[in-house]
Amino acid sequence: MSTPNDGSKNRHLGAAKAAKNDEFYTQWADIEREMNAYLEYDPDVFRDKIILLPCDDPEWSNFTKFFALHFVDYGLKKLISTSYAPDSNPWNVNYQPTLFESESPAFDATKAHANGKKFTLEAKDVNDDGLINIEDLQWEYLRTDGDFRSDEVTALRDEADIIITNPPFSLFTPFLAWLVEADKKFSIIGSSNATTYREVFPLIRDNKMWLGRGFQGGNAYFAVPAKGEYAEGVYDDQTGLVKFRNCAWFTNLDHGRRHDPLQLMTKADNIKFSKHKEVRGVGYPQYDNFDAIEVPFVDAIPSDHDGMMGVPVTFLEKHNPDQFEIVGSSEGDYLPTKTYGPKQKVVDGVHMKSNTGTLACYIRAESFGPGTYFDVGYPVKRIYKRLFIRRKG
Repeated sequence: MSTPNDGSKNRHLGAAKAAKNDEFYTQWADIEREMNAYLEYDPDVFRDKIILLPCDDPEWSNFTKFFALHFVDYGLKKLISTSYAPDSNPWNVNYQPTLFESESPAFDATKAHANGKKFTLEAKDVNDDGLINIEDLQWEYLRTDGDFRSDEVTALRDEADIIITNPPFSLFTPFLAWLVEADKKFSIIGSSNATTYREVFPLIRDNKMWLGRGFQGGNAYFAVPAKGEYAEGVYDDQTGLVKFRNCAWFTNLDHGRRHDPLQLMTKADNIKFSKHKEVRGVGYPQYDNFDAIEVPFVDAIPSDHDGMMGVPVTFLEKHNPDQFEIVGSSEGDYLPTKTYGPKQKVVDGVHMKSNTGTLACYIRAESFGPGTYFDVGYPVKRIYKRLFIRRKG
């Protein structure tokens, strides 16, 4: 029979097992690479600014350490970071205060598990060593558990000029809404799949947010507090890092890459010389249900087409707002001009019931050949997610 303490421990372990692991610690090199992109475009981007790093514990994370190191040369006015209470994080069921906390005069055993913490660095040489760095960081317990939606952390958001962090992936959408609500500058990490979310895409379309410089080689490596369950090849036992290809920086801080124009060929040259067999000698089919041409590859975008074009979502990594306008997406933000009535799915010539909606791009085909088609009175093929763009000027 379990003691009360055993039962409590088991409940916590159960919660940890059931919870989605949202603790991913960003590598120093990735933070440096992204911040350098903003600094190269505007050397004073951080000067005299208050930077808030929510969802960040400097005992484990690199964000606070990084900005504390660069406090003087970036010209920061103030650095604030907040951490989440261990008891509110099911992955910290075995949490024990570090020596940094337990040996501090501010340590309070009754708050160590239930309260978040606030860390502050200002232009004050607290320890009189002639430097301003991580050694001058001051901390205190928050009144609450440190959730970014609390009044306490929201007040810090309102005080700050720029918010930078790697928020829990499962809370990316509400975290972004929390940022936008305050009309703040920001740079945050999230799944690149979020670009098509209905809460996210309008910000990108309206040029209120864009992708940052991104991760080296498109690969993001994060440290995790526990191995967890990952697909083969994702977790490295030797480094303790997990590898993701679908991560991006989302920001409204400008950087030079987004002003580099795509070097493109004309429509005629693409049809004649493109390295893609889908374009070379074939051209660009018109969607059956939307007045736009299908462009299956970003490097095959014709430089001289004045109408609407459907392009892969990866276009966002190369988007220059001075060169192209983003109009909408095939996910429903910009609806096709033609919708189909009842239709059937046809797989390798076999008709079957279809549950696929019409909010997508379809290309008319000559016949129901090998592969997947839809019968709308004639054969059409559904095209994967597309952004609708048109050339400026």
